[in-house]
Amino acid sequence: MSDKILPYEERMKWFHEARFGIFVHWGLYSIPARGEWVMFSERIPVDEYAKFADQFNPKRFDADEWAATAKNAGAKYMVLTARHHDGFCLFDSKVSDFTSVKTAAKRDFVREFADACRRAGLKVGLYYSWRDWRFAAHWDAHANPASREAMVNQAREQVNELMSNYGKIDILWYDG
Repeated sequence: MSDKILPYEERMKWFHEARFGIFVHWGLYSIPARGEWVMFSERIPVDEYAKFADQFNPKRFDADEWAATAKNAGAKYMVLTARHHDGFCLFDSKVSDFTSVKTAAKRDFVREFADACRRAGLKVGLYYSWRDWRFAAHWDAHANPASREAMVNQAREQVNELMSNYGKIDILWYDG
């Protein structure tokens, strides 16, 4: 398949025929191990939550093993949480230091994931939340217009990074 964008009908045809894909909801929230909404639901302050990045160093992460397992299960695609609402990026970002590359792990998990999916013959998907709990605008955009603009600009830049730095991304799944 070429890199040109297929018409909507063709894209949806592929998605419906694929039938089975794997979503991997994984990130910094794995450290407290109480779900991806732990920062929000337990009202963990931004500075306190950020300390988990000093511990997030999954030495046994093996993207090839994940991709092989998905392929063996019959999946046609995998989607990884590149960034959830907590704002922690599993990729290198020029517009944020809150990333797996710039903290303890020193690894670009999106790069490893995308490459492993392609080696396994799977379509590559990324999940991205444009909202970020670290910004005041998340809680009240109207009362914090400068924060809203900064959050939106960061999201635009990061989506551009994801779509430019990792080869063809077959699925971009927005949340927030």
